[in-house]
Amino acid sequence: MTRLQGNPDVVRILRENRVVAVVGFHRDPMKPAYYVPEYLHRQGYTIIPVNPALAARGESFFGHRAVSTLAEISTPVDVVEVFRRSDKVHEHLADILSMAPPPRVVWMQQGIRDEATAQALTARGIDVVQDRCMLADHRALL
Repeated sequence: MTRLQGNPDVVRILRENRVVAVVGFHRDPMKPAYYVPEYLHRQGYTIIPVNPALAARGESFFGHRAVSTLAEISTPVDVVEVFRRSDKVHEHLADILSMAPPPRVVWMQQGIRDEATAQALTARGIDVVQDRCMLADHRALL
């Protein structure tokens, strides 16, 4: 499912998947790549920031140190939330596929789409949501 159309699938994802690795996490509270994960953290989700620059400085957010890559995360991740431009998403495919265990879902935030990467992920049994906002969906559906 390259884009989950029906609300029941999105509701299920939001209810059942509580550990979120945020690729492209940003430290600026005015940017969606900060305030969306911050909102999810306040709703009880575990947020793991993925940003090489923040990891190099040893920064932590919401109780978790930033990491450079998904491969550095030692705990199982339910959702990989992507805050990168559409033309950069494919750069994270190998990193996502190397995760053990793999994530259940890759969620590309609103405005972000990559059909080829989505097809590669779904072929490996990973659900993909494209061009939707986790914050907006959480507020609207839960």
